[in-house]
Formats: sequence, structure tokens, C-alpha cells
Amino acid sequence: MSIIENKTLVELHEGLRNKEFTSVELTKETFGRIHALEPKVEAFVTLNEEEALKQAAAADEKGYGEEASLQGLPIGIKDNIVTRDLLTTASSRMLEDFNPIYDAHVMELLKAEGAVNVGKLNMDEFAMGGSTETSYFKKTKNPWDLTKVPGGSSGGSAAAVASGEVLASLGSDTGGSIRQPASFTGIVGMKPTYGRISRYGLIAFASSLDQIGPFTRTVQDNALVLSAISGYDHRDSTSVPKEVPAYHKGLTGDIKGMRIALPNEYFAEGVDPEVQAAVLKAADQYREMGAIVEEVSLPHSKYGIPAYYIIASSEASSNLQRFDGIRYGHRSTDAETLEDLYVKSRSEGFGMEVKRRIMLGTFSLSSGYYDAYFKKAGQVRTLIKQDFAKVFENYDLILGPVTISAAFGLGAHSDDPIAMYMADLLTVPVNLAGLPAISVPAGFTNEGLPVGIQLIGNYFQEKTIYQAAYAFEQANDYYLRRPQL
Repeated sequence: MSIIENKTLVELHEGLRNKEFTSVELTKETFGRIHALEPKVEAFVTLNEEEALKQAAAADEKGYGEEASLQGLPIGIKDNIVTRDLLTTASSRMLEDFNPIYDAHVMELLKAEGAVNVGKLNMDEFAMGGSTETSYFKKTKNPWDLTKVPGGSSGGSAAAVASGEVLASLGSDTGGSIRQPASFTGIVGMKPTYGRISRYGLIAFASSLDQIGPFTRTVQDNALVLSAISGYDHRDSTSVPKEVPAYHKGLTGDIKGMRIALPNEYFAEGVDPEVQAAVLKAADQYREMGAIVEEVSLPHSKYGIPAYYIIASSEASSNLQRFDGIRYGHRSTDAETLEDLYVKSRSEGFGMEVKRRIMLGTFSLSSGYYDAYFKKAGQVRTLIKQDFAKVFENYDLILGPVTISAAFGLGAHSDDPIAMYMADLLTVPVNLAGLPAISVPAGFTNEGLPVGIQLIGNYFQEKTIYQAAYAFEQANDYYLRRPQL
């Protein structure tokens, strides 16, 4: 009989505490599931089987306390989060043999908690992409329909949870890279407030936008993981020294009197009618539960995409300068001069999308264009932040779609970068403003593909977001449905 089937992290912790099974048994079953499903889903880049079983045995030996924690529970890690002595590639040829000698801050916290790291999950190369198709190693599939993308850039992290290979995973979100794959695969994905979680040990894409966050099946599980990985870290100058609440406690589903804003701009042309219908249905459900839902305007959201791609690409161009074939990373073998070495190592090591963004960013930062592009994008960012601030003066949360459509077909946007970029229309403004937001399953399209809703909160209001997300989850049964693999 399966230990994991239809269980949550909270229930598994209870089972470990009551000695119904051990972490070693749980971990062995997890790897059994991974080996069975991986040929179809292709979510993992590297497995950590031997070490994971040692971590599980250590968790069993220690014994389990009453407080819900991640001790002894298997978790998957996105491949741009540095893990000591475990290959960390950011799904790029540039780092295909990078074996770190240190842990990211979130990994230190997970180890202290006693969680079991089962392996590293596939992603878009250096987190640049929205479909996990730019990975150097493999193309991850959507468990609901293997001809569709799982979303990106944290596609492996989302697919692994949705398929049931693991019950929780970590991803990173720069412009929607947690929320969009969570929506595409019908699970819960949280992008916390910028500064809530340390970025130390996260391979940088765009430093002012990147944030680590969790994927799980249920809202309560998500809150449990977020509590475990949040907190101040002196090694990250953007980390905020703010107390970490026990997010998973006190989720009652009571949202009477909560004020929820519904922006007109999120229902503009280009957003699929089925997605719009799911959001409007959710808005009605919230009204039935006693919340006040009213329409508002976020007028500058429409400029989010151009501002984001200038800022993100400019920061990427700076951050990726370090990969030059000299100290670490891929080194070309047929270079004759130093300049040759730089050019060939970078040309061979980086994929097409990464090169495109480096070029775009370098151009935006170049003399004569800086004011027209980078500076202007920064000003637009301020306007977007002000829009949100104005809404949050009167409302607790903002409700909207996560994506403009359900999951699209593998290869559908591969030759059209603009279509790929536009797919992030509804997630990008949240990153530009540094706000927390969650994607929660909200139904299915006629094709049977998952659709999510996005709940956006004010700074450090993750607790409020979880409360509203939990109420919605419990009012529906979407989280109980599973893909048939």
C-alpha cells in the first residue's frame, strides 16, 4: 500500500510522528515513483538517491516532534539553487559539471529542518523562458497532457509536484516563474515578498526581481514550506530582518469582510475567455463567502512587459558576465587566444534565449541608449508600484488570472520569443513591485487543462494571501484531482 497516495505534507508528518512508517520507507517510495514516472514527465536533471536515504535515516534517528515540520519529508529543488556536493547546472551547458562547495541559504534551512533533498529539477536555462524548453538537457512535459508545456522557468519543479513524484519542491520567480507553471499544472505556487527569503546561493538572473518560493499540492503545505525557508540572512543585502510567522497555523477559511480588488486591465483583449470565466467564478465564490469584491484599475500594468524585459535583461547581462570560461563554467577547447576563449566558451556554453537576453540587456545599458531604455523602464516600474500602493490603501488583496491562457503545446512558441514574453503579461508587474502573490487551482478548460487564479497581497502579507487561498481551495475540489499518467 502506498504511503504517499493522496496525502499532504502535514499528514505525512503526522504519520512519521505516530510511527506508521519511517522517512526511509517514504523516501524509497518517492524514488520508486520518480523512476516510474520520469520517462514520461522528465522533471529531474540530477537525482540524489544515496544521500537522500542517509538524510532520511538521520531524520528517523532524531525522532519527530509534535510541531508540523519538514523533517524526514522528501522535497525537490530547482536546479538554480546551489546545493553542496550535488550537481547544480541551472539547466545550462555552461554549468553542466558545476559541483558547488557550499549551500544556498534555503538549503541550510532545509537541512536544519531535516528535510530530505531528493534531487535537482529541470528549468529554463538560467531561468530564462516560460516553458522549460530552453533547458540544455531535456524538455519537461505537463503531467495533465504530455504534448503541452509545464510552464517555466520552474517547469520541472511544478511537473514533479503535479505528477506526484514529490509533494513539495522549490522554484524561483523572476517574472512569473513559480505562478505560471503552478497554474499550468494545477498546483499551488507562491512567490513571496522580495526580501522575505534570502537569495544567497540562487544563481542570479535578475537580482532585483528573483525570489525563491515553494510548490505544493495544497495551500497549508505551501504555507508550511514557506515558513521553513523564510528569514533574514546577512549574506544577502536585500534580505529583510522581519519575524517569520507560522504561516500554516490558523488557516480557518474565514474571510468575512475581506476586501478584494478585481483590476479591469486583467480582463483585456488577449486573455483567454476560459481563464477570465474561472476568475469571475472565483470572484463570485468570494462574495458568497462574505468578502467584498470590487473592480479597480491598475493603469500602468500594460507597460509591465517592456519594462520587465529591459530591466531583467540588463541585470542578466551584468550577472552572466562571470561565466567566461576562466574560473568555472564551460571552457572551449579550441580557442587560441584569450579573446577567442571568451567568445567561444560563451557561444558554446549559452543557449539561444540566454544569448538573446544578454544582447538585449547589453544594448539597453550601452552609452547613448541607457536613458531611453533602462532609465525609462525604471520610471515605469515606479509607476506600477504606485498603482499597486493606491489599490492597497483600500483593499486587502488583488484577484486576477495568472496567465493569459492554459498550457500551450510543446514547440508552439519556440520560434516566437515575443509570444513567449507576452504570456507573462499578468505576472510580471508583481515582480517589478516586489509584492507577494500565489497561484491556486481554479478549475479546468474544456480540454481538461488546469487554470489557476492569482491572489496578490501587500508587502509581507503572505498570511492574508494564504487565508484567502485556503478559503477558496476548501470551497472547491480542484486540489483533489490528479493527472492520469
